Amino acid sequence: MSLDIRAARPGEEGVVLHFIRQLAEYEKLAHEVVATEADLAEALFGRAPKAHCELAFWNGTAAGFALWFYNFSTFKGKAGIYLEDLFVAPEFRGHGIGKALLAHLAQRCHAEGLPRLQWWVLNWNRPAIEFYESLGAAAQDEWMVYRVSDEALERLGT
Repeated sequence: MSLDIRAARPGEEGVVLHFIRQLAEYEKLAHEVVATEADLAEALFGRAPKAHCELAFWNGTAAGFALWFYNFSTFKGKAGIYLEDLFVAPEFRGHGIGKALLAHLAQRCHAEGLPRLQWWVLNWNRPAIEFYESLGAAAQDEWMVYRVSDEALERLGT
């Protein structure tokens, strides 16, 4: 059995979107997915890419993904990696693929001198929370997440 992790390539937007939709179904948020393959092509491979994606292949079959982007810590004065989505298809779980994707990103942080790798997890997702904690991740529960979007964002920007 073999695992290969590599950056997504142009033409693989459909694979990435498939995993996004599977993740959204698991999170009970499928109704919120409006991304298209064209959106992902622009975000990942356009003139000014805004995100990056690692694909995991188990025996040559796409098994999971990690979609991420650089963020910045003003306190550290350095960039870090923000993991937007991590997903391993159910039929491929139990092979260490999720851990390997996180290790891949951690290695990137080390190689680039980035002081942190961070992400959010839904508070009801006990399997994910237990998995992350088993890797040494610590909840940052002293911070609250805020978001402005849709009509509120439009109002704020006008």
